[in-house]
Amino acid sequence: MQREKCRISTARRSRRTPTIRHAFLRLVIVQLPPPADRHSTRRARLRRSGGRPCWGHAPHGRRAACWVALALFAAPAVHALPWSVQVRNAAGQPVAGAVIAVEVNAQPAMAAPQASAQMVQRERKFTPYVLVIQTGTAVSFPNFDTVRHHVYSFSATKTFDIKLYAGTPARPEVFDKPGVATLGCNIHDRMSAHIVVVDTPLFAKSDADGWVRMDLPAGQHRLLFWHPKLDGPALRSKPLSVTPDTAPLQLTLEFAD
Repeated sequence: MQREKCRISTARRSRRTPTIRHAFLRLVIVQLPPPADRHSTRRARLRRSGGRPCWGHAPHGRRAACWVALALFAAPAVHALPWSVQVRNAAGQPVAGAVIAVEVNAQPAMAAPQASAQMVQRERKFTPYVLVIQTGTAVSFPNFDTVRHHVYSFSATKTFDIKLYAGTPARPEVFDKPGVATLGCNIHDRMSAHIVVVDTPLFAKSDADGWVRMDLPAGQHRLLFWHPKLDGPALRSKPLSVTPDTAPLQLTLEFAD
């Protein structure tokens, strides 16, 4: 009889628990053992604390996880705005295949660990002709031809030399500096390609009509651009301001003769 009164009293006190404590309790449950043990652990803690959820007695790591989760829920959402740019040449014609990248708040960002990409060799060509990656990406060079290739780059952005091989080399090449690396094959002189390395995950190549469209946060950013026909391998840049009233940008590229 006394035990039943204790359970009823505990249940009533639990119903009076403030909402924020329920939120903490739900987050802590994610960190606890499987369901069978979790419910018994919760009842034992409620009995020891007089009916109040005892999230304060959780280990430090679990409390930290709770605070991080609540901070994320409470943080204001960052609203992305539609932004677009059309790339044209000096004659006003649209330019396809131009590399466009945006560094948010002009702050560089490295790629996540294990980020990877491929520069394929097929029919004695590199594919794609221009590969855009984020700084820190590991690039492999699979050879699908029946002949062997010798891939190299003497560019300051990345210097490497993969001797004659078939299939896929065991070790990829990590591109850890921004810039443009020009590739070649020491056996087939007509083979060439470019790997453009940027300090941002926000990048694209212009379509057949010269357009690139992205969703960007409002603020002061940095616009990066490059095209194989530009004079030199260096990435170009200019300030970029994005607001709700920002109109589509027109970017004119002056190609070398």
